[in-house]
Amino acid sequence: MAALCPLTSVRPCSFSSGAMESIKVKVAANYKGGQKVVLGFGRMVAVKKLFLGEVAPTIPRTSCPGLASRVLAASRVSVVQTQEVRSEVDELKTVSKYLFRTEIGGHVKVSVRKKNGKYAVCIEVSSLEVGTNDYGLVLTWGIYRSNSASFIPLDSQQSASHSRTVDTPLIHNSSGQFALELEFQAKQTPFYLSFLLKFIKKADTSGLEIRSHRKVNFCVPVGLDRGHPYPLGLSFSNDGSMNFAFVSRSSKNVVLCLYDDTTGERPALELDLDPYVNRSGDVWHASLEGAWAFVSYGYRCKNAALPGDTDAFDAEPVVLDPYAKIIVNSIADHETGLFPKYLGRLCKEPTFDWTGDVRPNLPMEKLVVYRLNVKRFTESQSSKLYSDVVGTFDGVAEKLNHFKSLGVNAVLLEPIFPFAEQQGPYFPCHFFSPASLLGPSGGSVSAISSMKEMVKKLHAHGLEVFLEVVFTHTDEGGALQGIDDASYYYANRVPDLESRNALNCNYPIVQTLILDSLRHWVTEFHIDGFCFMNASLLLRGFHGETLSRPPLVESIAFDPLLSNTKIIADCWDPQELVLEETHFPHWKRWAEINAKFCSDVRIFLKGEGLLSDLATRLCGSGDIFSGGRGPAFSFNFVARNSGLPLVDLVSFSSDELASELSWNCGEEGPTNKTPVLERRLKQIRNYLFILFISLGVPVLNMGDECGQSSGASTSYSDRKPFDWNALSTGFGVQTTQFISFLSSFRMRRSDLFQKGNFLKEENIEWHGSDQSTPNWEDPLSKFLAMTLKADRVEGELIFESSDANGDLFIAFNAARHPESITLPPVAEGMAWHRLVDTALPFPGFFTNDGEPVGEQMDGLFIYKMKSHSCLLFEAKSVGE
Repeated sequence: MAALCPLTSVRPCSFSSGAMESIKVKVAANYKGGQKVVLGFGRMVAVKKLFLGEVAPTIPRTSCPGLASRVLAASRVSVVQTQEVRSEVDELKTVSKYLFRTEIGGHVKVSVRKKNGKYAVCIEVSSLEVGTNDYGLVLTWGIYRSNSASFIPLDSQQSASHSRTVDTPLIHNSSGQFALELEFQAKQTPFYLSFLLKFIKKADTSGLEIRSHRKVNFCVPVGLDRGHPYPLGLSFSNDGSMNFAFVSRSSKNVVLCLYDDTTGERPALELDLDPYVNRSGDVWHASLEGAWAFVSYGYRCKNAALPGDTDAFDAEPVVLDPYAKIIVNSIADHETGLFPKYLGRLCKEPTFDWTGDVRPNLPMEKLVVYRLNVKRFTESQSSKLYSDVVGTFDGVAEKLNHFKSLGVNAVLLEPIFPFAEQQGPYFPCHFFSPASLLGPSGGSVSAISSMKEMVKKLHAHGLEVFLEVVFTHTDEGGALQGIDDASYYYANRVPDLESRNALNCNYPIVQTLILDSLRHWVTEFHIDGFCFMNASLLLRGFHGETLSRPPLVESIAFDPLLSNTKIIADCWDPQELVLEETHFPHWKRWAEINAKFCSDVRIFLKGEGLLSDLATRLCGSGDIFSGGRGPAFSFNFVARNSGLPLVDLVSFSSDELASELSWNCGEEGPTNKTPVLERRLKQIRNYLFILFISLGVPVLNMGDECGQSSGASTSYSDRKPFDWNALSTGFGVQTTQFISFLSSFRMRRSDLFQKGNFLKEENIEWHGSDQSTPNWEDPLSKFLAMTLKADRVEGELIFESSDANGDLFIAFNAARHPESITLPPVAEGMAWHRLVDTALPFPGFFTNDGEPVGEQMDGLFIYKMKSHSCLLFEAKSVGE
């Protein structure tokens, strides 16, 4: 095995367990009939007759060279010989073995055993090519926890001025080996045993000091096992021991910091992780018994501090384990940046009964998505929920009926990871746990249980749960900073990204972290899909270059544990608050939040743009989603949680809002003018109508159904809690009912609107107002109509649903004047029925059964279409 060395560049720990007690030294002599010599601590006097039965001079009290000057002379040892019968089967619980090479040849074997509540350290030295019987071998040793220059007192009765190291002779047995066994109480552990060997010649007290082949002291952990490099984070073995595994590529030393009180500024115990034992590749690892009183943990990562340089040590902050599954807030003063905002909690994840949970596993083309903020959704008193439920996952589950009334079958949760309060949820601090404030009691454990209960309840009612996730950048502090900045971040490499705390997503360490996080949410929380914010940054390479085949994006696409989840790219940048257009590699797996849909629909309803652009969006954005995907990969929206809400989109259009492509319908801001209010109401209906009759997945935004406003602010922070009282207003009632109608109609006519493939050419026909060909490229043309034809087999209609009807005629008029439109002829025995006219007053502007349209002028159907409105007709059998 690799040699161990005492670590340098660390500081003294503040472990308060007291002094070392009842340490026994057992010198392994020649065994005869099961006898061996046992040495115990007592009044230290001259050591006699230790070396092969000869009398040796008194061993000098010396400190270990290379250690701090405050390490003084050793305690003395007296010899007590006892009898002990060795059983063939010792009561051993754990055995750790270490093998060293010395600087002069030969080997040092060390085994650490736990038995009967004690730790026995057996040291054997063999094959040393020095002298003969004229020499004796002495072990100069001491113990430390976090600083090899600051040994722990070995005797509680000793004053600070006495030595904290001991010189103990080894016995040369009949097999030609020097051997010694030290015994410690379990309550004294964990610590490191640091030692060197010293040859003592008769009548010569100088001696020859022997260290490892690396010319440093030998060092072994006691009560601190080597541990395992996998799984990363904190894990528990069947025997209750805790395994810590932490990735840091650039750190020269890593210290495990254990706290017995989360309010404390400093750890109660700090343990160096030896790079020659506790490191495998870039993973630092160790294990401890689980019977400790510590409650939380973190790490210090150090690069090149000097031995005994406590000031340099104090400059290193304690960082949160990126893989911690349960985290707790630290309330220490963080102004200096030295104390963590969060610590990992030393406990297992709470068990949860998933019995009976069945994931809906809905086809993407069937989805209707509702985007919400967990806290703001039920934070208002208008939610009429109990105080311990408002603003939590439980609150979302309590409002299940609202989702059902809208007809949605999936909820998209804005980022729920712990985040920086000053910056908001799009700047996460952690990736493996929900924010504590989203749990009923404000704790991490309650948040975990609450979220799982919510997911299970939504699944039981056929709703899927998606998460918005931000893996491209983090909070400015308290996230991954200080662990391995050169690996995790674009430090000193990409100036335009460095200042944004941008993660180097395609670097192997970060890529593994992201994949492990996604798998954790799928396996532990049964999450059904992920929407990746600022997805364009996922395409960046090590040095900021754009990759055609980014490893992370490809790995997510082909990961088996993620194969049944929806993965959606959203190129909106929450830092710059912009939507970036990019060609996103998809491997036929990645869907996308369709920003082009949003902009083209806004431009058309504003009275600008080309008809061809609108037609492309209505048909599923083939310019983006052809080539192996299809319209179901387009997640469409007209308003989102950034920018203007829907009601503001038709109420404000100042110069400052030019990028929003909004239109105030004739007057800026609030107004009492009836024509302006009617126009705004029509525009809101038009937005919702186009959203639902377009191919792709409609995404609704929280609050738009009841007309919540941000006062023309595009800032995410100005979004208000959901006002449940607004649902009972006239606007709220008619808008929610209209959304419900559109959801039901979309499902009923799934043969046309819930398609995994693009419409065939024979299934769609485009019209101008008089059935002429539309003026596709004329910017002055504001009218577009289309006939969607149901599939037929040899002239007969075929339907996926028994309730399906005939062809559909849909018209859009963005002009400021009405249009007299001619509806196309229908099959014999059929007639057009109006289902939607957004210009009509409530409740007549939509109907499930449809209003028949009278026949006029040579068998053609003529309809007077008002300005700024949309129409929907369905062909039904006469007499229906």
